[in-house]
Amino acid sequence: MKQKIKVVEGGICVPEGFLSTGIHCGIKKSKKKDLALIYSMYLAKVAGVFTKNKVKAAPVILSQRTVKRGKAQAIVINSGNANACTGKKGVEDAALMASETAKSLRIEKEHVLVASTGIIGLPMPMNKIIHGIWSASRMVKKDTACSAAEAILTTDLRKKEIALEVVLGKNARFKIAGIAKGSGMICPNMATMIGVITTDADIDQKLLQAALSEAVEDSFNMITVDNDMSTNDCVFALANGRACRITGGQTYKIFVEALKQVCVHLAKEIVRDGEGAKKLFEVNVKGAKSVQDARSAAKSIAGSSLVKCAVYGADPNIGRVLAAAGYSGADFDPGKIEVKLEKMLLVKKGLPVKFDAPAASNLMKKEQMVFTVNLNNGKHCATAWGCDMTEGYIVINAKYHT
Repeated sequence: MKQKIKVVEGGICVPEGFLSTGIHCGIKKSKKKDLALIYSMYLAKVAGVFTKNKVKAAPVILSQRTVKRGKAQAIVINSGNANACTGKKGVEDAALMASETAKSLRIEKEHVLVASTGIIGLPMPMNKIIHGIWSASRMVKKDTACSAAEAILTTDLRKKEIALEVVLGKNARFKIAGIAKGSGMICPNMATMIGVITTDADIDQKLLQAALSEAVEDSFNMITVDNDMSTNDCVFALANGRACRITGGQTYKIFVEALKQVCVHLAKEIVRDGEGAKKLFEVNVKGAKSVQDARSAAKSIAGSSLVKCAVYGADPNIGRVLAAAGYSGADFDPGKIEVKLEKMLLVKKGLPVKFDAPAASNLMKKEQMVFTVNLNNGKHCATAWGCDMTEGYIVINAKYHT
C-alpha cells in the first residue's frame, strides 16, 4: 500500500483516545463559549512551543514546566482573559486551573497544560472558571462538532480546525488533528495564538518536540497580521501512542510532513481571519543565500504595513515590496532582484518593467494572491503569509478593551 495523507472530517477528537468540549462559563459577557477542555484517555507525550516575548503570561510559564516533564493528559483553555501581567496571583490562578482540572478528571496536576487568551491585566474570575472546569469535565466526549475550537476564540470570526489520516503501510496508520485561535496581535516568532495538535501516533517525546519545532518554523512563525507579539502564544502537541510507531527515517519524515500540513493550514486560517482583513496574500522568496535570508525577506514583506495597505487598496506599488525586502536584513544585490504578482512580472534586475497596471490591480482585488520575489543570490526559499490592513483593524483594536 502506498503512503498517503488525506484530509478527513472533524477536529482534535479524530485521533483515537481524545475527548473534548467547549462551554460558556461566564468570562465573556457575550455568553459565547469561553472554556475549552481537551483530554486524552491515555497519558501522552507532549511537546510545546511558546512566545518569545519577555513578558509571558502565567499559564505560559506553568505550561513550559509541564512540557519539560514530557508528559500530559489534559489541556484547559479559557478565552476572554489572558491572565497576563497579573503577578503572583496570576501564577496561583494558573496553578489552580491545573489542579482543579486534574481533580475533575482524576489525573495528576503535573499532567495538565493551561492556556489563556483575551484581555491583558485583568484578574481572573476564578469562581466562574473553577465551576466551568467541573462542568466541562462532565461533558468531555468524542466531540465531532469540536466545540473546543469555538471556545478558544476571542476576536476571531470563525473556528480553525483540520484533521488528517496518514497511511504508512498495510497495517500502519495514524491520525493527526489540530485547532487554533488567532486574529490580531499576530507576529512572526509566535503570535497571540493558541494551537492544540493531537495525534494517536506512537512517537518519542524528543522526536515529537523536534517535529513540532520544525513545523512551527515553517508555519506559525511565518505569519503576520500586525507585527505585534503576544504574551500568551503557545502550541501544544499531544501524542498518546494508540496507533502505529514512528521511529526515525522515513516514518518520521512522513510524520513531519503531516504535522506541517496541519500547522500550515491553521496558520493560513489565522491570517485569513486577521482582524478586519479581507484578503490573504502569500510571499514566496526564492534564490536566497540562506534559509534565514529567505525567511527574513518573506516575513519582512508580509509584515510591512505599507505592503498591507497596498494589498487592501489593490495598488501594485512595487516600491513597497522592494523597500521591505531591502530592510529585512537578507543578503542580496538590489540590482538582481525580480518580483512577480502571480505570473505577472513587475520588477527585473532591480528595476520596474512595463506592466499592465489595471490588470495587476484586478489581480490584487482577489481574496487571495501570491507575490514571488527572486533574490537571485542562492538556492534557498521560504514562504510567509500576511493579510491586508483595513479600517476594520483600527476599529476593532480602538475598542478592544472598552
